[in-house]
This record gives sequence, structure tokens and C-alpha cells, in this order.
Amino acid sequence: MAGVLVAELRQIARAFVADPVSGVCVRDRLKGLTVEDEKVLCLVGAHLGSLASKDLAVRVRDGLEHSTDTWAMRKRELTALSSSRWAGSITKASHDQWALSRRAQHAHLQSLDSGIRMLRHRLSLPIGEKGSRRAPGGYRSKREWFVKSRRLADLEDRRAAVASERESGHVPVVRGGQRLLNTRHNLAAADLTESAWRERWEASRWFLSADGESGKRFGNETIRVTADGEVSVKLPVPLVGLANAKNGRYVLTARVAFPHRGDEWRDRISANRAVAYRIHYDVERGRWYLDASWQRKDQPVVPLDTLRAGEIIGVDRNADHLAAWRLDTHGNPTGAPRRFDYDLSGSAPHRDAQLRHALTRLLHWAAAREVKAIAVEDLDFTDSKTREKHGRKKRLRQLISGIPTGKLKARLLSMATEAGIAVIAVDPAYTSRWGSQHWQKPLTTKKRPVSRHQAAGVAIARRALGHPIRRRTAPPHRDQSDHGGHRTAQAPSDDRGREGNRPPRTGTRTRSAPPTRP
Repeated sequence: MAGVLVAELRQIARAFVADPVSGVCVRDRLKGLTVEDEKVLCLVGAHLGSLASKDLAVRVRDGLEHSTDTWAMRKRELTALSSSRWAGSITKASHDQWALSRRAQHAHLQSLDSGIRMLRHRLSLPIGEKGSRRAPGGYRSKREWFVKSRRLADLEDRRAAVASERESGHVPVVRGGQRLLNTRHNLAAADLTESAWRERWEASRWFLSADGESGKRFGNETIRVTADGEVSVKLPVPLVGLANAKNGRYVLTARVAFPHRGDEWRDRISANRAVAYRIHYDVERGRWYLDASWQRKDQPVVPLDTLRAGEIIGVDRNADHLAAWRLDTHGNPTGAPRRFDYDLSGSAPHRDAQLRHALTRLLHWAAAREVKAIAVEDLDFTDSKTREKHGRKKRLRQLISGIPTGKLKARLLSMATEAGIAVIAVDPAYTSRWGSQHWQKPLTTKKRPVSRHQAAGVAIARRALGHPIRRRTAPPHRDQSDHGGHRTAQAPSDDRGREGNRPPRTGTRTRSAPPTRP
């Protein structure tokens, strides 16, 4: 009998425990500020913001020629116009913003390369050729082929320009945000006047951030917050005349308490450990806020084998809900599946609140069941979002783009760390397909229908536990040769290739043919 062609499966990556989040940030409102307080904060923010803009421009011009000598020269120039600590905070912020733009430039270059490869592939195919599940086919008409050829030339020109900028070390940076800058060209759509936009633009370019210093009083000498909530700011040299306290400091009338994690914050400043502060103004609400942030070092990471000794919750992320199921250490689903809905329409604060609410319910459920680990897919839809791969499938692209991958993962890591629950990341390959094929029907009952996403949650949890997703093949009937004793061979748990290709079924099992007679 002729052999059966089997699609080659890609190698499944090992599951790993995600590193816990070490950064902490809390916020409190500066209530009861006087007119003089707001005036001083505006003057300080505008002055330091102009210095930060000039320093960032110098850092961008330096590009790859940046060195410790140029850094020291910039810091000395800024010290004369502010203070040594303000100069250190400004130069560090410039370096961080340049590095962030550098990473964004690299990601943009990879996106252009992906689009160019897909366009070249589809343009090389005959017009009207059908595609497969792995790759799209040719274009439908000569007109579409011509339009895409023009787009390929445009992407190649853009790619060459970005590559040239990257080689020279130049990165495009906008202090205040590119989105807010573009809003200036379409104020009517944003429902803003020019004066309202200008107020937001200037406030976004202010600089009122100070890095913490361990060993200094209350962990920060530039923006100092005492244990009873008194906030004082070290004024720059040109604004020392506005000080209302000794040593060129201005004490605000507002007090802060940090209701969330306030005890942890007080423990740090009492021990003079570093705490960074940022004062910012919300133009839309007309409110001033103070953010306090610090870093926890040496966060313990629970080994994967230890987490596998207990129950694990598998979570499948979707565009509008989280599908979760709890599995025991042997890989068997226990209890009923759970669904946590969220609505990602509307403003960014609304979307963030929806994600936090869904994750809070998930973590509360895990804590109530004493589950110590949650398994999620290590997803990255960067390549699948491109219009080059799914050009006319706009709804599919919108669906993929609507699945919260990066934001949900970051939020889950942060909230799970606080709850003492580990996060296990697994390879997303074939989880939905095999979950539907091997687990959806067996787990479905008359009173409990199981969705494809809930079955995918089972597959994700089994992969995190180290068990195969695909179930064993049912044994033959008793009227066959082995009388129900035969099953397909199962690889040991430490075999990485056990989820790979299986031997093809060439037909019904039969007895061996007798030898031919002479």
C-alpha cells in the first residue's frame, strides 16, 4: 500500500515559568494644592522639560557615538541650569527614551521585512492560485497584482530609509507623544480647540521625575516625601527664589498617603531605600498626581517541577473572554470550566479596567482553589496581523488584533506576582486544534457543553504539566487479532518529540500473509 503523506509538525518548545514582576508603582492624588503651589510646579516642570528636550536632542544627534565622556559633558551643562540630581534624572530619562525608540525601530524594521517577504511570495505565484492553511495563495486579478507590486516598492523604499537610520544610530523621538502631535492636524475629529490642545501638549512635555537614591534621607533627595505625607521639591537654580523652606526646597500644602501598598512604601522610606517619584498633571480632569515606584530585588522563582506537583489552571485568551479549566497533577480536568468576559471597546482606561476585572476574578478563583500556577500561551500575533497575509480578510485581522496578548500578559504577571501565583508560558502550537480534536467531545455532556476555547484551556494546562495533549488511540475491537490488548505506544514524559508526527495509519490491521508456496 502506498505511504500516506503526513504534514510535518514543528518542534514544540519547552514550557517555562515566567519571571515575576519586580517593579512596583503606586499613585496618590495631590489634593488641596494652592494657586502658588500649582504655579511653582508649572514653572519647575516647564523649565526642566525644556532642558530635557534639549538633552534628548543632543543624545539623538550623538547616536552610536555616545560615550561616558559625552554623558558627563551633558550632565555638567545641565547641572549649572538645575542641580546635579535633576541633571542625573534628565540624562537617564534621555537614555531610556533613546533605547526605547531604538527597540521600536528594530520592531518596525522586522515588520517591514515580514511584509516584504509575504508580498514577494504572493507576487511570485500565478494569478488566482489558491493558498494553503500555512501560506496564502496568489492574487485574484491582474489589477490587484499590480497594486501590490507598487506597495512592495513602497515598502522596500521605507525599509531602506529605516535601515539607513538604524545603521547611523538615528532614531525618531517625539517628547509628548506622536499621537498627541498628530492630533494637532485634526482638532475637529478630536473635539479640541487649539488652546486646549496646546495645554495638553505643554503638560505632556513637562519634566518632574526624580530617581531614588538608597542611603539618602527618605530614599530621594530631589522629590522628598516624608512618612507623614509631606511633599517637598528641590528647586532648580534659576527658581531658587520661589523656595519656602531652607536649602532651596519648596514644600507643597498637599499630603499623600498611598492607600494602596502604603505600608510597603513607608517601610522603604523609613529604611532610606530608593524610591522614585513622578509628579504629573491630568489636563482633562484638572488634577495633580504623585507616582511612587521602586524595585524589588531577588524575587524567588518557583521551579517548574514544583508547580507541576499541584493543580494548574489553563487559560485560553480570546478577543472577548478568558476560557479557563482546572487540571490536577495527572492532567485530568476537575470541576467545571470558567469563563471570564471583558469588553475591549471604548477608551483605553475602560479597556484596562475590563482586563483588570477579568484577571481579578481569575486570580480569586485560583486562590480559592489553592492553585499555585496559571498556564497561558506565549502568543505573538505580530506576523498574523499584517495586511499582507490577510489582505481582504479584514474581520479576521480585526479579530486577531483584538486579542489582548501583550497588555494582558503584562497585567497578568503583575497581578499574579502580588497574589503569589506563578505564570507558566507554553508553546501555542496546535493547542486549539488538538484541544478541539481530543478533548471537546469527551468532556461534553448533556448539561455542560464544552466550547473549543475551553478545550484549548485543557490542552494548555496539560502542556504546562508536561503531559501530551493528544489522547491515546482507542484499542481495536475484540474480534481483531490482539483481542483488545493493543494500544499505540506512548513516549515517556521527558521525550521532547512525543508530540511530533505519529506513524501514519496505512489501513486496517490484518494477520500476516502466509509465505508463498513454490
